[in-house]
Amino acid sequence: MPLIDVYLGLGSNIEREMHICAGLDALVELFGELDCSPVFESEPVGIRSDCFLNMVVHFKTHLPLAELDRHLKHIEAINGRYALPRRGLPLDIDVLLYGQQTGVYESITLPRAEILKNAFVLWPLALLAPDVVHPVAQRSFLELWQHAQINQQLWPVMFVWHGQQLTPPTLLKSSVV
Repeated sequence: MPLIDVYLGLGSNIEREMHICAGLDALVELFGELDCSPVFESEPVGIRSDCFLNMVVHFKTHLPLAELDRHLKHIEAINGRYALPRRGLPLDIDVLLYGQQTGVYESITLPRAEILKNAFVLWPLALLAPDVVHPVAQRSFLELWQHAQINQQLWPVMFVWHGQQLTPPTLLKSSVV
């Protein structure tokens, strides 16, 4: 099986920095080097909760989608995603893109609809993969972001993981979207 480009969305609204770092650590252990977007803080969408930290990561894998999903669910589980009582989302990991596949695969719809609906997915994706083309919309993620009309509050935040500053200082100076 050839290497597949995978893009994942990561989010957390409980002990956010700790859980995002734990998710990144687990992903590196499984898949090797990650390309990471800047990290954003956003108001919750669709639920009542504290603000989220969100980002997008990219890597390549040989794993079939179902096996990849099992690994991601395990990472979420060891970070308390399914623990009771549930008081938020310690770690949420969503498959955004798996190569250029489109359609429904078991419980995963590709590309993930949230890419075009949520600024906390589209903006980091546009920064990480500006020239990658959305397999359905047939426009680059940068172009989709530039023309997006999404009414959500979102701002870049300082985030350091293993000594690497993921959010560039120039982005930190940008205004709230």
